[in-house]
Amino acid sequence: MKKNALLILSFLTLTLFSCETNDNEEDGEFADFLVARPITMTRAEFANSVDIIDPAPIDESGKIYAYRDYIFVNDKYKGVHVIDNSNPESPQKISFIKIAGNVDISIKDNFLYADSLTDLIVLDISDINSIEIVNRLEGVLRDNVVWPAAEIFEWEDIDYENEILVGWETTVERRKIEEVRTDIFFEDAVAANDSGGDTGQGGSLARFKIVGDYLYAVDSHNINVFDISNLEAPQDLDDVYAGFDIETIFNRGEHLFLGSMRGMYIYNISNPATPTFVSEFEHGTACDPVVVDENYAYVTLRGGNFCGATESGLYIVDITTIEQPELKVIYPMDEPYGLGIKDDKLFVCDGSSGLKVYDKSAVPDLPQLNHFKDIVTFDVIPMEEQLLMVGDGILYQYEYLDNEIHLISSLNLN
Repeated sequence: MKKNALLILSFLTLTLFSCETNDNEEDGEFADFLVARPITMTRAEFANSVDIIDPAPIDESGKIYAYRDYIFVNDKYKGVHVIDNSNPESPQKISFIKIAGNVDISIKDNFLYADSLTDLIVLDISDINSIEIVNRLEGVLRDNVVWPAAEIFEWEDIDYENEILVGWETTVERRKIEEVRTDIFFEDAVAANDSGGDTGQGGSLARFKIVGDYLYAVDSHNINVFDISNLEAPQDLDDVYAGFDIETIFNRGEHLFLGSMRGMYIYNISNPATPTFVSEFEHGTACDPVVVDENYAYVTLRGGNFCGATESGLYIVDITTIEQPELKVIYPMDEPYGLGIKDDKLFVCDGSSGLKVYDKSAVPDLPQLNHFKDIVTFDVIPMEEQLLMVGDGILYQYEYLDNEIHLISSLNLN
């Protein structure tokens, strides 16, 4: 079992920057940097930070989750927007669940599990108009630290004795290059004290995954395992160390597929309480979600800035022999994030380059069927009846057609 302890925050501040300069600046002297500043609150505020309020504008679109007739959209570090999607042509915002430091959720049989920094929150959503907080497990997600894609972190003024870091605000600022340090910073921060049942569906960027009576939650190093056979009172089991820079989790059958900045790790969960390592596929450093069908894993790698120096692309990996994953082909991408599969279609959120739809029936050949440009895309969930996608503060829904998809609604979350 994990204990409340000191949480070592470590991060390498990268100095990848633009070389554009103003007319009165010398070439290379100044550059644009993505600067992150901490969002903090007192310990007392954090302990009482979960609340259900009226619908609110979204600040920064995060991950998306679907359950029955409802859609849940994460507002990064702040909580979850609840949307009634019983009529996909006219979705309606219902409420906002305030959860400090939240980036992920998962749902089974009307119980919603959410992270709040290192805590696991359990909510009863059986009455969507009267959501109740039923449990809080403190300190069970010990290494659940989510870093923004920033190049400079200004955290010197955090009062670690009295404040808790719950998230980051990022802005692009012009800085003098020689004044930007490239040190490795180490700071001590006290940590804050699909099958089986009716579960929902998350996107490829999810860090939470329910399989049967178990919830698997990946942090930067571990698979955190919880027995949720008693839905109101999850049992925190032993963590399974999985490596470094773990970012996402996907399930197919008795295997978990973990996406990391270093590669894809495959774990067997035939004994669900103790996932065991099977194999890995290594790649250059890059941000890395993954989805899987019968014989192939589809991995998007986003290079640049925080994600590393690897060129962005879609990697198709043959997992027919799951103990020996083999790269088959790489398709160039601009800035890919989430992706999803439905029957013979592959959907890729390529950031500001829009949503791209491919025919994967003859993989590794991948002809493009659609390209929805002029939208910013982040995460996608292919449902049975429609495709859900969240972008820059907008929830999109599409219907499937034979060889394409058609937009049926868009909801501005601001």
